[in-house]
Amino acid sequence: MSFMIEHEIPFVREMMEVTRNLWEMGWGERNGGNISYLLREDIVKQHMNVLDIKRSVALPFPVPELAGKYFIVTGTGKYFKNVVMNPEENLGVLRVNRDGNGIEILWGYKDGGLPTSELAAHFMSHIERLKKDENHRVIMHTHATNVLAMTFVHDLDEKKITKTLWQMCTECLIVFPDGIGVIPWIVPGTNEIGKSTAQKMQDFRLVIWPQHGIFGAGRTMDETFGLIETVEKAAQIYMLISSHQGGVQQSLTDQELIDLAKEFGVKPAAGVLDIR
Repeated sequence: MSFMIEHEIPFVREMMEVTRNLWEMGWGERNGGNISYLLREDIVKQHMNVLDIKRSVALPFPVPELAGKYFIVTGTGKYFKNVVMNPEENLGVLRVNRDGNGIEILWGYKDGGLPTSELAAHFMSHIERLKKDENHRVIMHTHATNVLAMTFVHDLDEKKITKTLWQMCTECLIVFPDGIGVIPWIVPGTNEIGKSTAQKMQDFRLVIWPQHGIFGAGRTMDETFGLIETVEKAAQIYMLISSHQGGVQQSLTDQELIDLAKEFGVKPAAGVLDIR
């Protein structure tokens, strides 16, 4: 079922659209997944009174690098499928306070809710991606089905899993030439998983959480969704051919991937391909 999505605030509408898409893809079951979107202050001021602080909440982890920055973030325990029908309860607009040790809720979480329990992973990842790209805006976490399944049957070495995914379809190397980071299994919602994810975000825009899901980073909602969508398609192909009785008969070679990278002007992550 699809819905006509209308909302007077453009960044709220974007969140409504992407959460609906993620749920319809089957990657956001129950309260699975979370998104944070770094907003421009001038755009926020066009749509709400930034002096009207609804609530202030302390952070268990300081983020002085984000002091004064505005975000719209999915709520903890909220279902993606419900965002489109009740955005003001399932989403919130917040500002990191001037000391970076708390947040000020300006809109949303109408039922008294809070931002995602993975806020540490989001904020820490935003910090690292902004160091790499001043135009970075989005962190998206979702339970992409085949990516999750692949973590049960494939070696979790970053270079090996990156190469396998590049070989699954021609566009993969073009879309994520920087490869994919992988962290060990860690209890979700902790500062530890936030720090591990952010460390990987220094080099990757995509980070796999084994037996859990995937984190993606990008400049726009479309770019970030598209990154994860491409990895998920490649993982789906891998899972399909892995179960084929005859096994793989042919695949993209390292030389073909190198030729592809040259043609499209991308630089493959170091150490993945055998460059002679």
